[in-house]
Amino acid sequence: MILKLKKLGIELSNPGACTGSDWLDTKGDETISYSPSDGSIIASVKNATLDDYEHLVSKAQEAYLKWRVVPAPKRGEVVRQIGEALRERKEELGYLVSLEMGKIYEEGLGEVQEMIDICEFSVGQSRLLNGATMHSERPYHRMYDQYHPIGIIGIITSFNFPVAVWGWNAMLAAIAGDVVIWKPSSKTPLCGIAIQKIIAETLRKNNVPEGVFNMIIAKSSVLGDNFVADKRIPLFSVTGSTEVGRRVAAIVGKRLGKTILELGGNNAVIISKHADLDMTLQSVVFGAVGTCGQRCTSTRRLIIHESLYDNVKDRLIAAYKSICHRIGDPLKKSTLIGPLVDDIAVRNFMHAIEEVQKEGGKLVFGGTQLSGDKYPNGNYVLPAIVEAKNHFKMVQEETFAPIVYLIKYSTIEEAIHYNNDVPQGLSSCIFTENLVEAEKFLSETGSDCGIANVNLGTSGAEIGGAFGGEKDTGGGRESGSDAWKAYMRRQTNTINFSGQTALAQGITFDF
Repeated sequence: MILKLKKLGIELSNPGACTGSDWLDTKGDETISYSPSDGSIIASVKNATLDDYEHLVSKAQEAYLKWRVVPAPKRGEVVRQIGEALRERKEELGYLVSLEMGKIYEEGLGEVQEMIDICEFSVGQSRLLNGATMHSERPYHRMYDQYHPIGIIGIITSFNFPVAVWGWNAMLAAIAGDVVIWKPSSKTPLCGIAIQKIIAETLRKNNVPEGVFNMIIAKSSVLGDNFVADKRIPLFSVTGSTEVGRRVAAIVGKRLGKTILELGGNNAVIISKHADLDMTLQSVVFGAVGTCGQRCTSTRRLIIHESLYDNVKDRLIAAYKSICHRIGDPLKKSTLIGPLVDDIAVRNFMHAIEEVQKEGGKLVFGGTQLSGDKYPNGNYVLPAIVEAKNHFKMVQEETFAPIVYLIKYSTIEEAIHYNNDVPQGLSSCIFTENLVEAEKFLSETGSDCGIANVNLGTSGAEIGGAFGGEKDTGGGRESGSDAWKAYMRRQTNTINFSGQTALAQGITFDF
C-alpha cells in the first residue's frame, strides 16, 4: 500500500489546497481518511481555511483572464496530456479509489478509465465549440450564435465517484476556457490530492497558469453555504443527495447563478414477459449490488411481469446466494461486493429494511449486517431483496445501499406508470424483445428519466452521452453530447453591412 500511495504523492499528512501545481500551507483542522474496508488509517489532510479559499479564488480570477484567450484546441492539447498522465497512474489511482471509497478494484480502475475517456472526448470537443448561423429578416445583415467561457466553475463531488465526476466537469470546463475550484468529498479527500499530484507536471510543462485547476478540502462549517453563495462563481456542478441539491439550488438561485445538479436516483428495471432472462438477470444483479448499491444509477426497483414474477424472484435469490461468499476486501481479486462507505450508511441500510417491513414489505433475502474476521469493521452487509409495493414510503425514497424492491405488473402501461411514479428521474430501463414495448418505453408517454435504456441496465453510462436526470434528480447534464454548452455563455451576434440603419419590425424613428 505504501509504495502505491508514494507513487501518487500521498504523504502521511497532506495540505488541503492547491492551485494546480502549487500547494498551500493549510493550517485548518485535520481530517483523517479511514479505509471503509477495515477501518485503518490511510493518511490525513490539513483542511483549508477561509483565507486559503480567498487565495484560491484570487488565483482563479487571475488565471481565467489568461486561460480564456488560449485557443480552444490548445486548451484541448493540455487536456489530452492530462489524460495521458492519468493513464500512466491508472493502476495506482484505481487502487486508491478502492482503498478510500470501498468499491472493488476493478471498479476503481473503471472509474479512472472514465476520466481518461472524458479527456479524449474533450480533446475532440475543443475543436467543435460550434455556434449556428441564422438568416436575418433584414437585408445585408448576418446573424449567428457563438459560445464564450463563463469564468470560475465550482465542482462539488460525492464519495461514491471520487475522481470520475471531477473529470466529467473539469475537462469540459477547461476546453471551454473556464477555470475550476473543486471541493472533493470529505470522505475521500486523498483521491482529490492524488489527482492534483498527477496533473501537476502536465500543467507546469504547458505553462498553464496557476489557478486553472484548483482543489480545496475544507469542512462544510468553514466552506459550505458561503461557497455556493459566492457571486464570483457563476456555475456550480454538484453531486449529492436531493436534500443537498435543494439547498444548493436555493442559495445559487437567489443570486441568479447557474447549477448542474446530479442528485438522487430511484432507478427501475422493467422486466417484460418478452425479456431474455439470462441477459436481464446478469445486468440486474450488477446494477443492484455493484459498488454495494452506492451508485446514483444503482438498480433500486424491479418491475416484473406477473407471468414470470416467481421465476425471476427465485433466480434472483439463487444468484444472490451464489455471490454471498464474494463479499469482502475490495482489493482482493475474488471480491465482487465491497463494504458500505461508513457506519452511517450501514445504519441507513438497516433502517430501510426495518421500515419497509413495517409497511408490509417481505424480506426474501439478505438485509443483515455481516460480522466476523472477514468483515473487520462492521461496514459489510448482505444485499437485500424485498417484495414490496411501489407506493411504499421506503420504496419512494433512495436508500444508498444494496436493496432491491420487487414489484409486480400486468400491462406495459402499468409498468411505465410504476417506473415514473417516484420523485426521482435519473436512470431507467426495460428488458424486452418486443419492439412495440421498447418504443413505447422510449416515447413521450414512456420513461420520464434522463436516461432510458432498452436491454441494458440502469447502472453506469457512456461518457459520449449527456448524463443527468429530471425531477428530484436535479437537472442539468454532465459529460458527453452537448453538455459542454452548460459551461459556456451563449451570445447572439448580428452584423449590419447594409450601410443603412435598420430598426426592428420596420419601425421608423426620425429625428
